[in-house]
Amino acid sequence: MSEEKKQSKKQENEEEIVLNEGENNIEISDDVVAVIAGMAASEVSGVAEMAGGFAGGISEVLSGKKNLAKGIKVEVLDNKEARIDVNIIVEYGARIPDVAFEIQKRVKKSVENMTGLSVLEVNVHVQGVSTVQLEEKKQEEQKTEVKEESKEVKKK
Repeated sequence: MSEEKKQSKKQENEEEIVLNEGENNIEISDDVVAVIAGMAASEVSGVAEMAGGFAGGISEVLSGKKNLAKGIKVEVLDNKEARIDVNIIVEYGARIPDVAFEIQKRVKKSVENMTGLSVLEVNVHVQGVSTVQLEEKKQEEQKTEVKEESKEVKKK
């Protein structure tokens, strides 16, 4: 591939990572890195969901597919290094520093192992706390209380 073609291809799609520059190239899209990071982050205990924003939520609803790169921003530098931002919503009751540290560890390991990139930073941004489980727990407690009250009424 001539140098002109390589340069024009790089200009067309700046979101690709080129490894092993020479005649044999491996190109990894930033989206691929984002999916890897998203999968690793979503598997961490204490992560309720990835925080993506309005546009990401609409695209999930319309396509019917889960966006695995939701809430992930990847910046790949020329020297095969990456910076990754992860936006999450934590579960109520989870210890946020522990969840964030585990995300950093897993994302770094997964991206480095699968892509060969060196991950410089994994920045975790906590966008909110999910109270869905808390609400479900309260509803279950209320149901239990109602059942116990009805049993007491029947005994009298």
